[in-house]
Amino acid sequence: MPETSRLTPVGVMILATLREGDMHPYEMVRLLKERRDDRLVPLQKGTIYHTVARLERDGLLAEVGVDREGNRPERTTYTLLDAGRHAVEEWVRAELPQIERANDFRVALSEAHNLDRDEVIALLDRRRELLLASVEEHRTGLSASAVAETPEQFLVELQRQSALLDAELAWQDCLRARLADRSLPWGIAEIPEHIKKKRHVSKETTP
Repeated sequence: MPETSRLTPVGVMILATLREGDMHPYEMVRLLKERRDDRLVPLQKGTIYHTVARLERDGLLAEVGVDREGNRPERTTYTLLDAGRHAVEEWVRAELPQIERANDFRVALSEAHNLDRDEVIALLDRRRELLLASVEEHRTGLSASAVAETPEQFLVELQRQSALLDAELAWQDCLRARLADRSLPWGIAEIPEHIKKKRHVSKETTP
């Protein structure tokens, strides 16, 4: 199986869509845009088809059929292989606890439902420790600047980052609480049946 570090965020999201059922690239793009994931990764046609081809070469997905509707061009349908499923899980495990690569964290968070609820809680707890350390570092820096009588105009970015960290910590604590008390449905198994039918979800993604 390829190194998880070789997976791009686009590759991760393509593989993750296939956990919900076999589909062709057009369907992948439609689903990702419907969920507003185009805010996180580029969804240009060329990028998607190039990534799908690379993932197929790497043995993470495979072609399962070609169909044509009316005068539309042929569309190749792909399925997720076990190696692809494991690659998504490992990538999310690596990126979800970290606080340095903001965009990769956002992608990992959007795909965190591919992991078991309790594992996500544990990964977020690891991330919380890093957030707390960063919050303390910023508070210490602001305090030291106050003692040194640093003009506040030079500290506005530091103040902003400190406020963002506080907000991030509060948001994550809320998410963790909802995961822990199970008020937040998690994984394909907990999607309401009428939504599964509407979205044609056909695969189980959580143990």
